[in-house]
Amino acid sequence: MEHVKEFDTNENAEIPIQSVQFSQLTQPGTEGVKDEGKRNLDLIMDISVPVSVELGHTNMLVKDILTLSQGSIVELDKIAGTPVDLFVRGKLLAQGEVVVVDENFGLKITNICGSEERVRNLG
Repeated sequence: MEHVKEFDTNENAEIPIQSVQFSQLTQPGTEGVKDEGKRNLDLIMDISVPVSVELGHTNMLVKDILTLSQGSIVELDKIAGTPVDLFVRGKLLAQGEVVVVDENFGLKITNICGSEERVRNLG
């Protein structure tokens, strides 16, 4: 503790001066938010949500739709080899390329949204 001579208008007295120690600063209301967010996310981890892969779009006249038969080809607006979109509950989550796995179609993910955007898109 340091003593500095300062004078009060009423009396001549030494006033003790102490060093100040500050605690680590955080944003107001953020204490425990990360842990709470993880606990909240854990609550929804086993919920099933619809996932779809969008190969492309097209518009067709009703008369053309009625002429479709087995083996007909419907032309889509995407070029072969371009990334297809993966949607969760109608919101874009990732992009990838179509692959065949054991005679089934699959999606090899090549680009995924950031983690914050993924969680926001699930809501």
